Amino acid sequence: FGEQEMSKVARIGNLAIGGGNKIAVQSMCNIKTSKADEVIRQILDLENIGCDIIRVSVKDDDDIKALRTIKCGINIPLVADIHFNYRYALSAIDAGVDKIRINPGNIGSEKNVEEVAKALKSSGVAVRVGSNSGSVEKSLLEKYGKNEISLAESALKNVAVLEKYGVDNIVISAKASSVPLTKKTYEYLSRKTDYPLHVGVTEAGTVSGGTVKSAIGIGSLLLEGIGDTIRVSLTAAPEEEIYVAKRILRSVNLENDYAEIISCPTCGRTEYDSISLAEKIEKLTANVRKPIKIAVMGCVVNGPGEAKDCDIGVAGGSGYCVFFKKGEVYKKVPFSDVEKEFIKEIEELVDA
Repeated sequence: FGEQEMSKVARIGNLAIGGGNKIAVQSMCNIKTSKADEVIRQILDLENIGCDIIRVSVKDDDDIKALRTIKCGINIPLVADIHFNYRYALSAIDAGVDKIRINPGNIGSEKNVEEVAKALKSSGVAVRVGSNSGSVEKSLLEKYGKNEISLAESALKNVAVLEKYGVDNIVISAKASSVPLTKKTYEYLSRKTDYPLHVGVTEAGTVSGGTVKSAIGIGSLLLEGIGDTIRVSLTAAPEEEIYVAKRILRSVNLENDYAEIISCPTCGRTEYDSISLAEKIEKLTANVRKPIKIAVMGCVVNGPGEAKDCDIGVAGGSGYCVFFKKGEVYKKVPFSDVEKEFIKEIEELVDA
C-alpha cells in the first residue's frame, strides 16, 4: 500500500482536499437544480450517509436562481457544474457556491475565460478543470493518439489557461469509461502536476457493473497513493454512489471508523441462514462511526479461528450457533434465537 502522494491543498468552502487531508467523497444530484426544496432534501440525506461534497447541474436561469437557496439549506460544499455559458459560471460564483466545474475550452472566447478567472481569483472559489475521453481536442489526438497522454494533456492545457490569470485553487480530473485508460491517465497526471486530483471512472454503468469498474479503477489508484477526492459514477440513485465510495475507502484502509462485517461465502456445512443474518447486520451497523469488526461465519470450521481478530462473531454448529469474541467462544445459542441474541450483543458493543 503506497503512501498518499502529497499534492497541493485546494480549499472548497470549509473543506480542504489534497496535502494529506482525508479523501473527500462526492456525488451529484439527479434532480433539476431549480427544484430547490427537493434538491436540499436529497443533499441532506446524502450528508447523513457520508457525502462530503455535492455537485448540481446548471442548465438555465432557473437553476442559477436556486443556487443561493440550496447553499443556505445544506452543510457541505456546493459545486456548480457549468458548460457552454460563462455567464452562468459568473452567476454561480456570485450566488456563493464553493466550487465550479468548468472546461475553459467550452465557455467561449479568451475574454470570457478571463472574466471567469478574475471572478474565481477575487472570490477564492475553487474550480475543477476536467477532461474526458470523449472531449479531447483534435490537435492533441493528432499529436498523441487516443490515450492517457492526450487525455491528461487536455486537462493540463485547460489548467494552464486559468493559471495565466493567477487562478491556483484548482482540482483536476481526467476520466474515461475504460478502467485501464483511467488508471494510466491519473498515473500520468500525478507525475506531471501537484494539483489535487478528482478521481473516478466516468459513465461506469449500473450498480452492479459500475461498482466493479469503480472499485478497480479508483481503488487501484488509491493504493498507489493517487487521488484526493473521489466520485463513483453510477446509473443509480446518488445514495448508491456514496455507499460504494465508502466501501472503496474502507477496503483500502483509508477509512477506519466503521463497523466491518467479515462473512464467509457459506458451503454445504452451513446449517443456519448466515447469509440473511450477515445482510441484516450490515444494514443495522451502516451508520456506526467507530471501528468494530463483526464476523458472521457459516460454520465453526471457519468461525472463531479465521475471525479471531473480530470484536464479536457468530458461527454455526449443529442445531446451534456459537458466539465468540477475539476468537474465544463464550456462548451457545439455538438457531431459533440467533438473530435476536446476536443483534442484542452487537447493540451493546456499539453503545459501550
